[in-house]
Amino acid sequence: MSSKVATIVADGSWNLRIYVTDLQVDRTLRVKGDFHIGGVMLSLVEDLGIAMDWSDHGLWWPEKNSWLTRTRSTLDQYGVHADAVLHFTPMHKTLRVQLPDLRYLDCRIDFSIKTFNAVQQLCRDLGIRHPEELSFCKPLEAHHLKHNYTYVNSKKGKEANGRINGVGGGSPAPDTNTFVSGVSPSGSTGSLDMNSPPLMCGPPISKTPRASPISKPAVTPESTWKRSYGNNMNSTFSPNGNVSPNSFIYGDVPLSQSPITNKARNSLLRPKSLIERARMNVAWLDSSLSIMEQGVREFDTLRLRYKFYSFYDLNPKIDSVRINQIYEQAKWQLLSEELDCTEEEALMFAALQVQVQIQANMPQPSLDNNSVAGVADDDIDAALSELQVTLEGSHINSSASDITHVPELYDYLRFFKPKRFTFKAYKRYWFTCRELTLRLYKTQEEATRGSIPLHEIQLRGCEVTPDVCLTQHKYGIKLEVPTSDGMSEMYIRCDTEEQYAKWMAACKLASKGRSLADSSYEAEVASITAVLQMQRPAPAPAISPSELDIIPEDYMPLRFVKRLKGKLVHRILEAHTNVKDLGLVEAKMNYIKAWQSLPDFGISLFVVKFTDQKKDELLGVAYNRIMRMDLNTGDHLKTWRYSTIKAWNINWNAKLMMIQFEEGNIMFGCLSADCKVVHEFIGGYIFLSTRSKESNQMLNEELFHKLTGGWS
Repeated sequence: MSSKVATIVADGSWNLRIYVTDLQVDRTLRVKGDFHIGGVMLSLVEDLGIAMDWSDHGLWWPEKNSWLTRTRSTLDQYGVHADAVLHFTPMHKTLRVQLPDLRYLDCRIDFSIKTFNAVQQLCRDLGIRHPEELSFCKPLEAHHLKHNYTYVNSKKGKEANGRINGVGGGSPAPDTNTFVSGVSPSGSTGSLDMNSPPLMCGPPISKTPRASPISKPAVTPESTWKRSYGNNMNSTFSPNGNVSPNSFIYGDVPLSQSPITNKARNSLLRPKSLIERARMNVAWLDSSLSIMEQGVREFDTLRLRYKFYSFYDLNPKIDSVRINQIYEQAKWQLLSEELDCTEEEALMFAALQVQVQIQANMPQPSLDNNSVAGVADDDIDAALSELQVTLEGSHINSSASDITHVPELYDYLRFFKPKRFTFKAYKRYWFTCRELTLRLYKTQEEATRGSIPLHEIQLRGCEVTPDVCLTQHKYGIKLEVPTSDGMSEMYIRCDTEEQYAKWMAACKLASKGRSLADSSYEAEVASITAVLQMQRPAPAPAISPSELDIIPEDYMPLRFVKRLKGKLVHRILEAHTNVKDLGLVEAKMNYIKAWQSLPDFGISLFVVKFTDQKKDELLGVAYNRIMRMDLNTGDHLKTWRYSTIKAWNINWNAKLMMIQFEEGNIMFGCLSADCKVVHEFIGGYIFLSTRSKESNQMLNEELFHKLTGGWS
């Protein structure tokens, strides 16, 4: 104990203990409160007297769980006193990262910068554009989904918390997410094939030290890397940080393709309810803190995942790695039943997956060998076409010679509005859709005469869900319309596939505040039609089952494997006939588009309790709205668009989040995760909506942290 007590003398100086992690030695320096952090590190290096590159080292304060990164700040400004023990340790450390395709990479990550910036650096090294869409999350296991975050962190759940963190006593690292252990759970890396050499991502030592003025390059970064890790690394490492997007490989597989990961697949979580799906969001790291501040230590495992389902500018020419990783995350979401789909949709996804695997073994046309002039011409043509469509608008029931004419869609459809104690009976009406409003008349003649409609539905802000079954020739649209009492359900039934595509596209755009005149209407119709065509069963398979070794569990969710049993392989090959002509990237893009068209796509769930309610509910956060949902059924009770948000903030003492809308305020506490996680989702989506098509646009990190940080 006496060794920890510093002696203070008349000149105000005192002894500061610093532990050098590389050498595993303690040093004691005589310091004063007005000493700068940079000067303390320089004095320490001089005291050590060892000629090596210390430029990547910084001071870490374990007791306060923080880095002392401001080298011009003094010890007094940081609050470092005589009883403090600091660590002098490398800022770049090895982290085991699991990519969305479930492969593991050993990466050199800066543990001292914000998680948002660490993800940016990693994605740059891997050749993944738009890193703002991704983040790190901690590995979860099945028992993490049995309890809410608030229960585990309460006194009542203190014992359970100890079991979950794998410790018998003491508290975990003081991070924002103590539900998940600061140390990788036992078995979380057991699925890694240790026989394969891991991949080192990024330079082992920063070329431009951000927190230390010390630079004694007696040992080069390259030699340090070889000394620490030997030659058992992939030859794709680039000391200067210049990396080709497809140069990183794992064995013989580049990041634009994915290896078969049977062992890693066993670690996938299969949530059994909406509540368990919501509890999975407890694992996200705080983007405004460093990963070291959140209980992560060297050689721990984190998962890199797409957190925000708003994919900007997916370009097959330059995004092969990014498209593959999004495709893989979508695939594993569906196979683990984290996202629901119908039997026909599951067969379509399985067919596309088969086509991806077939094409992965075949030579692909290069998208990078186009001449610069040819690519430029294509981009110019695309821009001119888009401008033309934007200026002309949609030609649906409109006159090309009259630019003031408002497009209108009309036809006979069937309509049903559920009521208590009534049978589900559809009635035939004449429908018109004009300027975000759906009007129903008894006949076409009544609409022509200008009669008052029987029903008038404002589509802006409504929820639009497909209700389709091709084998039963069922083409339905489910509408959930905002009312003063919540969301009111209504159903529309179309007669043909073409009719369904037009009306579904109109309703989806109108719900976002865009009319039939919007330039994206025709593209939306085409996208819906393409998805339907891929779901239509073919008369006979294009390939024989003997040509492919198809294990049904690798292509379909388990509930369909059990239901279809012996005929499943034949059904998958029938569905494959519709997509047999697609190339590798085209098949992945079709998979992603079909995934995005699912009703529950991109909705991140949280268990919450509103202050004016007695029971728990679900909060769904999507790219353009948040939803109040029933905890058991998932029914939408209320929807708020981000465009109506005036302000939002967090009461950190009470752990309550308040959102102010144009129509009123809501306040809730989050039970399944820290309230900061919900805040970051909402702020993150609002930030992503500010991105523009300017090629030279720089990522506004300050705005991101302002919108997601909670102003704490």
